[in-house]
Amino acid sequence: MLRIAYVVKRYPRYSETFIVNEILAHEAAGAEVHIFALRPPADTHFQDKIARVRAPVTYLRKPDQGRSNPSIDTLNPSAATYFWSELKEAAEVFPDLWKKLGYAATERSSVVYQAAWLAQELRLRGITHLHAHFGSVATSVARLAAHFAGVPYSFTAHAKDIFHESVDPEDLRRKLRDAASVVTVSDYNLAYLRQRFGADACAVQRIYNGMNLPELQFQAPAGRSPIILSVCRLVEKKGLSHLIDACARLRQQGLEFTCQIVGTGPLEGALRSQIQALHLDDWVDILGPRPQQEVFELMQQAAVFAAPYIIGRDGNRDGLPTALLEAMALGTPCVATDVTGIPEIIREGDTGLLVGQGDSEALAVALRRLLSEGELGEKLAARARSLIEAEFDIARNAAALRTHFCPAPQLQEV
Repeated sequence: MLRIAYVVKRYPRYSETFIVNEILAHEAAGAEVHIFALRPPADTHFQDKIARVRAPVTYLRKPDQGRSNPSIDTLNPSAATYFWSELKEAAEVFPDLWKKLGYAATERSSVVYQAAWLAQELRLRGITHLHAHFGSVATSVARLAAHFAGVPYSFTAHAKDIFHESVDPEDLRRKLRDAASVVTVSDYNLAYLRQRFGADACAVQRIYNGMNLPELQFQAPAGRSPIILSVCRLVEKKGLSHLIDACARLRQQGLEFTCQIVGTGPLEGALRSQIQALHLDDWVDILGPRPQQEVFELMQQAAVFAAPYIIGRDGNRDGLPTALLEAMALGTPCVATDVTGIPEIIREGDTGLLVGQGDSEALAVALRRLLSEGELGEKLAARARSLIEAEFDIARNAAALRTHFCPAPQLQEV
């Protein structure tokens, strides 16, 4: 049996259903998965499918917390004491640990502490491979733990962990070089990594995030109400201020429509202020987070899904947003911007309509077309679903990912 550890920053997270889909697909194929999270969850809403995951979840505490619950540990020693104790415990399991600590010279103490703890868990549970999502702190811990325990690791690179201004190029280069394998979620990402990191990224491969297609039943968009829907975190890179501007243009043109924005985030106050300033209270509504099944229902009620994503001032940008893929799978015609890997799936006039980022006028024109040209929407929706079926089936894509895990015995596919 393939026994693997998934290392993530937080688990579960409302916006990371792609990780849950992946784990469920591995389990369906017979793999045993163990989830290790560096932080507890911070969201207030979660997706129902999390309950179907069988994998145990372990939270790796920081050195100032120790292994006990700090809320009941009235004699909690200093962080330095916990750090030293953890290293000594790990050295009893891995006698060569002290020689390997030089590998951690560039890491924060919290990363070293959590990696030492994780390495012991790997040995205890007989785990033979680690896989991290996002090439940031989760991969930092996985890289060290794998080195301490003498097992291979891999990671999936997504978006912020590649493009954000906070990314340390040398740190990412080390991770690319040391990993047994690396995958990323779009051809755009793949080209970027190979161009920037050269030989250290030559072995990176693209595997799209998969979708559980049986739970995404296609429904043709004929006869839907004039609803524009967007589902995302309320952050700069999602470009929602441009969507609101586009809605103001549609209102000025006398078009009948409503716009629903599902999600929460730090820009909620600013976006609500923009809606009020443009007198769009009766046209645009921020609904907050919603359970996944309700999101799917909203998608299949909408005449168009809007994905006005941009490259943020800090360099942050999306890879291939899950919500956009879900809308395509469910039969909702999509308008999206031409950033990052999105043109790989939204092909102008074929699987959707594509506009330039930050161009509110072009966005309004495209939205108007899909709200008023029913036959166009039906054609785009059917072709989008065909693309999703061909490229984003979770069972097939998760099986491709498992070939990067070491060892990778043959598993019965579902």
